[in-house]
Amino acid sequence: MNSGLEVTNVEGIPSPSLLVWPDRVQANLDRMIELVGGDATRLRPHVKTHKMEAVVRMQLEAGIHMFKGATIAELEMCLSCGARDVLLAYPPVGPNQRRLVQLATKFPEADIQFVTDEPGAVVAMDSLCEEAGLALGVFIDFDCGMHRTGTGSVETAVQLAESVVGSGRLRFRGVHTYDGHVRDTSVAQRESVWSAAMDGVDRLVEAIEKAGLEVQAVVGGGSPTFGFHAAKRGWQCSPGTTLFWDGGYAAHFPDLPFAPAAAVLTRIISKPGSDRLCFDLGSKAIASENPVDRRVQLIGLEGARPLMASEEHFVFEFEETGRFEVGEAFLGIPYHICPTVALHQEAVLIRNGEATGETWPVTARNRKLTV
Repeated sequence: MNSGLEVTNVEGIPSPSLLVWPDRVQANLDRMIELVGGDATRLRPHVKTHKMEAVVRMQLEAGIHMFKGATIAELEMCLSCGARDVLLAYPPVGPNQRRLVQLATKFPEADIQFVTDEPGAVVAMDSLCEEAGLALGVFIDFDCGMHRTGTGSVETAVQLAESVVGSGRLRFRGVHTYDGHVRDTSVAQRESVWSAAMDGVDRLVEAIEKAGLEVQAVVGGGSPTFGFHAAKRGWQCSPGTTLFWDGGYAAHFPDLPFAPAAAVLTRIISKPGSDRLCFDLGSKAIASENPVDRRVQLIGLEGARPLMASEEHFVFEFEETGRFEVGEAFLGIPYHICPTVALHQEAVLIRNGEATGETWPVTARNRKLTV
């Protein structure tokens, strides 16, 4: 993969560090808007990838006014930046139910919404909203095939929508669906699987409307299917990884017009043998949910074979280790950028190929901000 990422003055940057190229983030943002025909109001991007206030502000400036998050901290970050329409795309349970209501109390001018797939949450959230004297929006979470959250029953989903409409403080907004299981590398096959999944969503929308309820919006899709949602459906699109991109998506979805905008700086810390290089890039600095051969691609060491990784170390096998020195720096493209970002407190900014001394805090890596 030709990442196009470069930085010349790494001497003052400690490793491992997260690096971000703002101009490339902007280019990816521009491509997102192009895919929805220039209508930024169709975008409800997920902020779980970057978790950064600065990136939220870039999107606000581009005309995006709706956001989606997986944590209450992510929603609070968006609201603190000036966003006024946020969706918690994660069912609130336990103390998080009250925290969400507290967030709405803190930002009374905002439209705050959540997803649900079971009646108990409807009752609990309605009661908390009544107690606080406020209203929250609700999207029914529909399982279109990933089998992670959401109900796959059209009948149950309609009943849930009716219970929301019949509540005192909740406002039924529509349907949320996530098609994260649609990951085929073949564009034709990916579109075929996606289309079949969306048939179920269409049936649900039709059934809800037949029951006399208004579906104000459908929020659909992740990054791999973003192009399909943008071109073939009129509903809200919620990609997230598109802003930073990563090695995994670049390898599996070369049809999508996005480019890496973030990397991790790492250095050789040891040469344990004639054919091994050890880097300061363990599981505390790079996403580690995948096997070692699917965690990072080191630019300039494409032929290196990952051998093992631990908390602070990553060992590669490479035949020509003699031409490298301990302390030499490399850029690594994460296979999965989202959990990688969450491992770092800040991102060092690279402009025109140079580190500027600027940083962006990874605000919502914290599970709690003020609420």
